[in-house]
Amino acid sequence: MDAASATVARQHAVSIEGLLELARPDMAKVDALIRDRMQSPVSVIPALAEHLIGGSAKRLRPLLTIAAARVAGGEDDACIKLAAAVEFIHTATLLHDDVVDSSQLRRGKVAAHLIWGAPASVLVGDFLFARAFELMVEAGSMQALEILARASRVIAEGEVLQLTRAHDLNLSQDLYLEIIKAKTAELFAAAAEAGAVSAGASPERCEALRRFGQDLGLAFQLIDDALDYTGASDTLGKNPGDDFREGKATLPLLLAIAGTGTAEKPFWDRAVGRREQTDEDFARACELIASTGADAATLALAENYAATAKSRLVDFAASNSWRPALEDLADFAVQRKA
Repeated sequence: MDAASATVARQHAVSIEGLLELARPDMAKVDALIRDRMQSPVSVIPALAEHLIGGSAKRLRPLLTIAAARVAGGEDDACIKLAAAVEFIHTATLLHDDVVDSSQLRRGKVAAHLIWGAPASVLVGDFLFARAFELMVEAGSMQALEILARASRVIAEGEVLQLTRAHDLNLSQDLYLEIIKAKTAELFAAAAEAGAVSAGASPERCEALRRFGQDLGLAFQLIDDALDYTGASDTLGKNPGDDFREGKATLPLLLAIAGTGTAEKPFWDRAVGRREQTDEDFARACELIASTGADAATLALAENYAATAKSRLVDFAASNSWRPALEDLADFAVQRKA
């Protein structure tokens, strides 16, 4: 997508209300199942889980599982348990990530580990992973179980790789993309593929929907990384600048470092490499990201992935109402403010 096309695309706000309305009956079943399966006689488990799961309005990943199943022709409830499993996997990774990153906010609320402590957050995350695997087994599809089990492993690998390269100012764009493909896009891909499998779709259609999910996930994470420097806390549901303060080498930062060259190397080495930060450093980083066009370049790459995602749906009938709804989801991923 060229710059002119990207500008035109951004001028037309996209809503996913159509997708949410199509999926409403299915998602009501998913929500009921999630709330049932997060219960436990150990009271801290449902309390902590509700704190995080209750703050998720759209549940994009399970929504993707439902939409993929329906666009592929599935008509029964085979996708419901898989969609709930996807949400549990996602929530478990968030609980673990917030402990690792010492995050202060999540979905507009105080991070769970600050209320219940890091040990409880990690252990409840483990509980939710276990619930996810119970649901996968109950769904009765070995193929879907394999898809989501592999995704759980790949996500963990991506998080560990990111942790080991967190303050690497020489991180290449290719390696950065590999990290976010693993830690974020893999669950989007698996969510869509599992939905297609539950519908009995052909291998070609399962692969097309997997690719759609992966491209959607890449676009989603790129926008997340850009919003850390361009968003506002009241819309983000978390504090902008968290990635900067944690020294995470995300694409906007890497492009700005490359764009400023040796002139700003001492600043980046101190503020990001050694994390010796002052109160003014985040504002300065935002200025450098804007002046080098790093934010715009990140957005343009996200838009390219969203366009590629939509192209994956070409073999699905345009008359199928789920296809344009999924196309809107790809556009929404890059237009959102939170």
